[in-house]
Amino acid sequence: MAKRFQKINIEISNICNLQCSFCPEVVRSKKIMPLDLFERIIQQVAPLTEQVCFHLMGDPLVHPELADFVRTCEKHDVKIFFVTNAVLLREKQAELLLSPAFRQVNFSLHSFHDNYPDRDPTAYLEKVFAYTEKAMLQRPDLYINYRLWNLQEVRGASSRNQDMLRRISERFEFDIDTMIDVRLKKSVHLKNRLYLHFDTEFIWPSVDLPILGTKGSCYGLTSHFGILVDGTVVPCCLDKEGAIPLGNIQDQDIVDILASPRSQALLEGFRKKKLVENLCQRCQYIERFTKAVPSSVSISPTGNPKNVLLRNDQM
Repeated sequence: MAKRFQKINIEISNICNLQCSFCPEVVRSKKIMPLDLFERIIQQVAPLTEQVCFHLMGDPLVHPELADFVRTCEKHDVKIFFVTNAVLLREKQAELLLSPAFRQVNFSLHSFHDNYPDRDPTAYLEKVFAYTEKAMLQRPDLYINYRLWNLQEVRGASSRNQDMLRRISERFEFDIDTMIDVRLKKSVHLKNRLYLHFDTEFIWPSVDLPILGTKGSCYGLTSHFGILVDGTVVPCCLDKEGAIPLGNIQDQDIVDILASPRSQALLEGFRKKKLVENLCQRCQYIERFTKAVPSSVSISPTGNPKNVLLRNDQM
């Protein structure tokens, strides 16, 4: 029987070892989630979700008790959707990421050149490649994504993407000498369950931004929601500062928080194509579900950028 949510983002730490240009800085106090709070969360969300993601902001490899968090998921048979920039990936962590609890591991490769524009990525990529090849042997059921989510960069990231693509292409013996339109096709299958995943940048929502509109819909509270490092429940993975606090799992059970008047008003608004919360009215990402915008992207090592116009419901 299908569970209510596809994914729940649990922010086990809001600390990241990098500061990418496309990822806004966290204003909240820097924290790591204590194990007892995580265990309380997992016990309550296990019946509700297909999988949990170990971040909303921050990089989960920062957490010193990550192994205990993984064991908690194993104990409750909760699958993990894992996202990391992989800079902190060492042999010990790589071995942990082979646990049967992991359903998908995503490496944000676009973060490397954004933080280290003049550094050779060979050693960094070798760690990722070595883990991938080991996973193919020991965990052939594990999905692995190499993410390049910085398309439409104005700082020369396209050429850096091409360098990354060349190195990946040589290692896994595939040819990607074609234009890929991220509004039509974001994923490219490489080998076994290894994929390349592309996306364009967007502006993170903030209550300090101007209102973009009051009509629209979102998958928040329908396919997913988030739990911040202090236990605050938020309706979506882009509410990085807790602008829409629905409750705190340290004080209330999650089912009561999801049934609260504010949660239900938000859901009812989405059903009626109305954005009832201030943050939602300032969210650029919602536009991806509602109207067409131009995109100029190239992921071909030999191709040239090309302007295309696509509907956001194709992203």
